[in-house]
Amino acid sequence: MEKKRALHHLTRRGLLKGAALAAAPYALLSGPQASAQPSLDYPDGEWYPASSANYTVSSRPSAYTIDRVIIHVTQETYIRALNIFSNPEKQVSAHYVVRSADGHVTQCVREADVAWHAGNWDYNTRSIGIEHEGWVDQPSYFTNALYEQSALLTATICAKYGIPRDREHIIGHYQVPGTDHTDPGVNWDWVRYIRLVNFA
Repeated sequence: MEKKRALHHLTRRGLLKGAALAAAPYALLSGPQASAQPSLDYPDGEWYPASSANYTVSSRPSAYTIDRVIIHVTQETYIRALNIFSNPEKQVSAHYVVRSADGHVTQCVREADVAWHAGNWDYNTRSIGIEHEGWVDQPSYFTNALYEQSALLTATICAKYGIPRDREHIIGHYQVPGTDHTDPGVNWDWVRYIRLVNFA
């Protein structure tokens, strides 16, 4: 009987030890994405938080009316953009990043908070910023999946806040007063994008 108890104890201990060892590689990979995930504003997305030094905590839409969606292009890879937003020294963020290859959506800042994406405080307070992986002069990054998933995200945001689905309210970063940015650039297909938003 003692022998059986000892064997059971060792086996249980061995199992627990094995489980801990199996989990070790995942612990090594921990980063911002491994932090506790809040309830997402966009359920089909993933949470990868920006540093709290890179946005302003708020209570929108009660603190500020949300009446714009601003379209950006990262000028970086998807993962580098996420890493920039999570770096407290960068002083920049967006609410969402959309990956080129498959349209995967990642949320970095809660919609209630003010992301620092437009370079204009008034526009930051009244908008949701969506970054898209790619470069303005490389249209191959603007894949079907990127357009479709981004349009679905934008349509969801417009429905939630009563934002008209038109070019006056869904704008490019280049349209923000005082900006020196050109994104999303001449290769962004606005006609296609607004059509997708309206049919989403």
